[in-house]
Amino acid sequence: MARRDIFGSVLGPSATVADAKDVSGYAVRGASRSIMQSFEELSKSSVVDLDPATVDTSFVSDRLDEDDEAYQELLAAIRERGQDSPILVRPHPEVSGRFQTVFGHRRVKVARQLGRPVRAVVKKMGDEDHVIAQGQENAARADLSFIERTLFADRILKRGHSPDTVKSALALDDTTFSKMRSVTSNIPESVILAVGAAKGVGRDRWWQLAKLMEHPGAAARAAEYVTTADFAQPGSEARFARLFDFVSAPVKRPRASSKPQERAWVPQDKSVQAKITDTGKVFTLALKSKEASPFGAFIAGKLDELFEAFRQSEMAKKTGD
Repeated sequence: MARRDIFGSVLGPSATVADAKDVSGYAVRGASRSIMQSFEELSKSSVVDLDPATVDTSFVSDRLDEDDEAYQELLAAIRERGQDSPILVRPHPEVSGRFQTVFGHRRVKVARQLGRPVRAVVKKMGDEDHVIAQGQENAARADLSFIERTLFADRILKRGHSPDTVKSALALDDTTFSKMRSVTSNIPESVILAVGAAKGVGRDRWWQLAKLMEHPGAAARAAEYVTTADFAQPGSEARFARLFDFVSAPVKRPRASSKPQERAWVPQDKSVQAKITDTGKVFTLALKSKEASPFGAFIAGKLDELFEAFRQSEMAKKTGD
């Protein structure tokens, strides 16, 4: 499977990398420059076979959909012709005898699945060099989506690395970095993970969703919505569309209902009982006992007279008479 690899020099003459690219188009400054220099050293390194059971993942993940179509293509290609491109690992910083993947996580997974050794270059490096190397390899991939790169950047920052390190790692301009920060600041990670990689959804669409999430209560509503059957679509792009439509729709507020006012009335002889209910729009007079029917008929017969007396009383209130 053809893939772009900005670290072609790392792999040595024995590796075959389709569509290899020069790194000159990427930002090479500061810590990034030292990484590039270390890659030149790696061109002299030998490729070794490692037991994939001894190779751990990076301390910061960069993918959401591990078993997507691209992974299945990679699995078929390696099964058919072997692993063309070695991965890059470093000695595990905490566990002796183990290794930590810098880049090439899916090739490690394929090796495990096929029961084969994984071809690798081993390079000792610190955490900052690790994330820059991993990020720059990410930047060369056509199949890593905006939101996957955004989560990767956020996780680097949460590990205590600087914005400059993130921008060097992913070759980001200030505008893209700012929009990435807006996305991860306003959209809960649980919501992003529920959506998935959404490879067809770009920077501006995610940023628009992040702006919608700034409205009070929007993030909480979204977190609840992604657990519903309505959201559970088979594709991540379809899930993003459902979420976007849900968050951008007007919120239906339930009407506040006033509590009905109730009171009772009885005459001195208690020959009839009246229950009065007033909701503000509906006024109900319910009569009970043997006198209820004739007394109700009497009131009904006086309604015209009573209503006219009510009108005059209201007019008198307005005129102050």
